[in-house]
Amino acid sequence: MINFIKNFRNDEDGAVTVDWVVLTAAIVGLGVAAVSTVEGGVDGLASSISSGVSDETVR
Repeated sequence: MINFIKNFRNDEDGAVTVDWVVLTAAIVGLGVAAVSTVEGGVDGLASSISSGVSDETVR
């Protein structure tokens, strides 16, 4: 039982998993922040393009 506790204490495999989970969460958070930052500008640009294209006729 003592050896099991010593091995469990020295095992660092789970720590690497936690690091990857935190890193992935940070990347996803930055992506969400970037999308929410440019969302308004993209909507405005899309509306401008739509109104410009709808006024044109195809010959």
